[in-house]
Amino acid sequence: MSELTLTTHTVGSGTATVTYDVRGDLAEATADRPVLMLVGSPMDASGFGTLASHFTDRPVVTYDPRGAGRNPTDATPISAEEHADDLHRVIQDLAVGPVDLFASSGGAVNALALVTAHPEDLRRVVAHEPPLAALLADRDAVLAVTRDMLATYQSQGAGPAMAKFIPFVMYDGPVPETYLDQPPADPAMFGMSSEDDGTRTDPLMRNIAGCVGYQPDLEALAAFGDRLVLAVGVESGQQMAARGGRSVAEALGRPATDFPSHHGGFLGGEHGQNGDPVGFAAALRTVLD
Repeated sequence: MSELTLTTHTVGSGTATVTYDVRGDLAEATADRPVLMLVGSPMDASGFGTLASHFTDRPVVTYDPRGAGRNPTDATPISAEEHADDLHRVIQDLAVGPVDLFASSGGAVNALALVTAHPEDLRRVVAHEPPLAALLADRDAVLAVTRDMLATYQSQGAGPAMAKFIPFVMYDGPVPETYLDQPPADPAMFGMSSEDDGTRTDPLMRNIAGCVGYQPDLEALAAFGDRLVLAVGVESGQQMAARGGRSVAEALGRPATDFPSHHGGFLGGEHGQNGDPVGFAAALRTVLD
């Protein structure tokens, strides 16, 4: 490829505006090296710089999901279907044919919704640790915890809600029905304030119900065949997002694919976190090729 350049674009208007970045020249995309999209949710494009740097042989697109990063925001909930429509609009705007899509966390849930709605947009999809409750035996407990977080967010603000979110996503194993009986953590333990600033535009909280509660269309996912890879970090154990990924793979009659490191295994210092980006990129290249 020619020397990589980065250009920024938008699609949509108002609170449906989505900002995306293109690394490289879209004209250099080929059938066997199509555009590679790297997406998360609520993580925006700023989380994918290290991973993108390992794919200089093709154009790479990153984006800020609706309501996050550089995009306008409000306080309304956002569904996986809305995010899928946003991804579809970005791919249509690229106008370079089917893309390869790596999607992590909530972005992986949105990718499953995109496979369902617009499979023609996609050559291959790697859905990394989608935090889905629908196929888990403990789904009722997981959804109850999610509802409690949202109630805390609405009544007390982001700090107290995040003090419930962080221990929950790190919890290893099925969620017991008694999980909510324990006292909530102090936000100060995580360097956050318990003060309520009155805003309700936090992208994580806007997305969590539609993400965790998303019902995957297994028939549509099965029709996409082995072009869909469910990936789980080898260090993620029985954390909820890892179990969500395995549950979808099992429902499709296949094993999940092991990827290096943990839920943020592709990070190379972004947001103060480090995984194994070199090993992660190699694993991603293997399943895409």
